[in-house]
Amino acid sequence: MKNKEENNEPEFLFDKSNYTVLLIGLGVIALGFILMSGGGSEDPNVFSEEIFNFRRIRLAPTTVLAGFGIVIYSIFKTTK
Repeated sequence: MKNKEENNEPEFLFDKSNYTVLLIGLGVIALGFILMSGGGSEDPNVFSEEIFNFRRIRLAPTTVLAGFGIVIYSIFKTTK
């Protein structure tokens, strides 16, 4: 039997599945921020209603919050 001190293999905090779910969550967060981009006007004196459409007001923030939920799930997920 080897002790932990004799074992030279690194011991990771999470399992591979945790890191996979974490990367998926980070991708969902990045997608949400990409959905928020755009909609500006070329002329600063002209107001554009496009910044208040469904994608930027409802869909993108919900996507970011879902991504944060996935990341939190990946942190608390236990392996057998």
